[in-house]
Amino acid sequence: MLARPIPQSNEPLPVVGIGTWQTFDVGSERTELDQRKEVLRTLFAAGGRVIDSSPMYGRAEAVVGSLLAEMDARDKAFLATKVWTTGEAAGIAQMEASFAKLQARTIDLMQIHNLVDWRTHLRTLRTWKEQKRLRYIGITHYTVPSLEELAAIIRAEQIDFVQCAYSINVRGADARLLPVAAEKGVAVVVNQPFDSGALFRKVRGRALPGWASEFDCASWGQFFLKFILGHPSVTCVIPGTAKPEHARDNVAAGMGRLPDQDQRRRMAAFWDSL
Repeated sequence: MLARPIPQSNEPLPVVGIGTWQTFDVGSERTELDQRKEVLRTLFAAGGRVIDSSPMYGRAEAVVGSLLAEMDARDKAFLATKVWTTGEAAGIAQMEASFAKLQARTIDLMQIHNLVDWRTHLRTLRTWKEQKRLRYIGITHYTVPSLEELAAIIRAEQIDFVQCAYSINVRGADARLLPVAAEKGVAVVVNQPFDSGALFRKVRGRALPGWASEFDCASWGQFFLKFILGHPSVTCVIPGTAKPEHARDNVAAGMGRLPDQDQRRRMAAFWDSL
């Protein structure tokens, strides 16, 4: 899989990871757990590493931690999770719980989820990073109106990562956030790359354009992910799935050629014409 450097450290990060919202919020039924384990195996076999979660996602953190322990695969994962509460003490308690659920001594990336009480939590995150409990710190949101606030924070604060929604259908980050992230040396993680499934619904029954082969694209899922990854400011995209066959298709988007600027314009024009 292709990798891009995290600007603050130059550590290479594989460009396709997985998100765990809804998809990893399952109980103890073995069939469901084995299916998620196969998703993780697919990610690692392709060279991927990033697994993104949150306390907001029900049992997702605990499921990820348990499966990684079963697989003896903690060292293969770049674990990203979030703090999502108000107040310093509550934030500390929630993050300690995340360490326990993920069965991790160190968390690679701790993010302030949807900017909830971000000033309070940022102080704790900086202290824990100095103590090497956290390797990187970040901020997240998923709405278009939040892009300006995300940009303002990374202009004013020392932040390693920013996570936002971005897709071929929702391109507000192009002007509002991605240039600022590039200027400030902040890694970008993209959530909602399929716009909550709206992209697939729009192309249902349509054939992939033949020119998609110019950038080694073999499916609509890869088309959508490669559009995102063709932007040089994007570090990693985190599509969520519980299906191993979809995971195999997703990780393939991080391999081979990516669309250049002209090809991305063609992709956007094609999408807008549908």
